[in-house]
Amino acid sequence: MLDLNAVLNDFWEVDWWGLGVAVTTILVALSIGLFLHGVLFHMLHRLFPEASDKLLALVPKHLTAPSRLLFPLLVLMVIAPNLVMPEEMLETFRHVLSILFILAIAWSLIRFTSLLQEAALRGFQINTKNNLAARKMHTQIGILRRILIFIISVIAISSMLMTLDNVRQIGVSLLASAGVIGIIAGFAAQRSISTLFAGVQVALTQPIRLDDVVIVEGEWGRIEEITLTYVVVRIWDQRRLIVPITFFMEQPFQNWTRVTSEILGTVFLYTDYTVPVDVLRAELHRILKESPNWDGRVWGLQVTDATDRTLELRALMSAEDAGAAWDLRCHVREKLLEYVQREHPQALPRVRAEMDKGLHDKPELSA
Repeated sequence: MLDLNAVLNDFWEVDWWGLGVAVTTILVALSIGLFLHGVLFHMLHRLFPEASDKLLALVPKHLTAPSRLLFPLLVLMVIAPNLVMPEEMLETFRHVLSILFILAIAWSLIRFTSLLQEAALRGFQINTKNNLAARKMHTQIGILRRILIFIISVIAISSMLMTLDNVRQIGVSLLASAGVIGIIAGFAAQRSISTLFAGVQVALTQPIRLDDVVIVEGEWGRIEEITLTYVVVRIWDQRRLIVPITFFMEQPFQNWTRVTSEILGTVFLYTDYTVPVDVLRAELHRILKESPNWDGRVWGLQVTDATDRTLELRALMSAEDAGAAWDLRCHVREKLLEYVQREHPQALPRVRAEMDKGLHDKPELSA
């Protein structure tokens, strides 16, 4: 049965005055931290608006949220040694404070990587023409940022676990067998580790970059996202193809923008032998000069094959990127067909048959 006298004795033995002072002190410390945070970041917002091109404008943009947790914790860390409360309660408070402080530091560092990424990429706009250098920087910095986030997360989780006495003791006791455990874990996670290394290798060697035009598994698309484990390819019809990053290190694929975004396009026409090739070549040049998608580098019209019925004509043209090349090819194909139908309809593919007159001259049989 519950001993009421014992409960009352324990209740009156608690220093409620000291505990109330401690709780009040904690609340005041939290208020001071939030006040300092508000004043500092209000000044930063006033001095460096988000639309400003100064680097310090990135600080409130990326660090406002994590610092809202970090500032009060810093004030609590300062006043924690002077708090008066029961020993067990004080120990629990300090333990929780340590975990929250590690979490706040990790959150701040992760957001700081975003700040560094935006600062480094300010001069590299990917939505411009001839953006090879920009795509290279975006790819490298994006993957390196993900690597840093992974490392920060692992260290933060390990640090929080090491604040637990039981976990620390287990870690010390297993230190002697760490080599064996490492080998076993390596074999168990071999594929995952190889995938992470492939992500690092892609960041360094860059067989693909953001916004590269690639042909993967027979699909035409652009590289939309590169992570440490997979790549997102945006297909031309707005589907998304998710490809393991190891694919780009182990399998052949086409990269149309590896060195430059400029590309050649072709259009094939099949006509009759009577087609005036020189006239059609001049018409192709006129069509190209009127098209904004032609970059003026390369053009030509050649007879590339001759069958028993038709000629194969190949129109060659250049464009500044794959999208412009596709539009240019479609435009040239339509205009050349329209021109042949209008000006030289006899040059359209046809099938010829020759009737033998001897069949008509053969005498009829009498009944």
